[in-house]
Amino acid sequence: MDIVISEEQGVRNLHFGSPWIQGAMRIARPYALELEYTREMMASLLFTGMDAPPRRALMVGLGVGALPKFVWKHCPACTIDVVEIEPAVHAAAIQHFKWPRNDPRLQVHLGCGAEFMAHSQETYDLVLIDGFDHRARVGPLNTVEFYSDCAKRLGPQGYLAVNLLSNQKDFKPGQARLNAAFEGRSVFLPPCDSGNVIALAHNGAGFEVDAAELNARVDQIKATTGLNLKSVSTKLKATLGL
Repeated sequence: MDIVISEEQGVRNLHFGSPWIQGAMRIARPYALELEYTREMMASLLFTGMDAPPRRALMVGLGVGALPKFVWKHCPACTIDVVEIEPAVHAAAIQHFKWPRNDPRLQVHLGCGAEFMAHSQETYDLVLIDGFDHRARVGPLNTVEFYSDCAKRLGPQGYLAVNLLSNQKDFKPGQARLNAAFEGRSVFLPPCDSGNVIALAHNGAGFEVDAAELNARVDQIKATTGLNLKSVSTKLKATLGL
């Protein structure tokens, strides 16, 4: 894989041999979530709040490491597994994107995310799926079998977030696969400006929340982590009919 690093206006970007940005880090804020879709992938915090953050998390697709770094920084009791198929991406995260090294709370597993999920026996409170190649293909990470394996690994109070692309031919079938695997316990946020669509799913934790709770959690999360989820809350209210 052809890894290219670019910088513009204080933001460092990761590319897989094309102009398309695969990940970004604001150099002055290495643990913040720079891209809109990454902020939306933390929408589960609006259901749990920072009073019940994840204690075991899994990320499939490392990129610049933005999401696992955020969880590592702001959920100090959480241990995190990351699965990345390309060793060069892991090397780039270490060299260019301030990936924390030699911390037992962060474990990187080099290999296929679908195979890891099929064979893992762990239970996670938070599962984040963001795996694309240089042609924006996800391969086995968008199948009923993979999503079913995700459901098996997700705890009863846990949440799954998946990054989808609304301009892909497989988008609607992908929605159907996720719904099938989670028996309809999923929602899909309106597309980001970039075309990313974040899907959320659960095994029983539920999406029951009211507008006042969302507003309070937006304030709590921002005060605790600096992450502003107000726009995500607005999307959730519209999606859930609040």
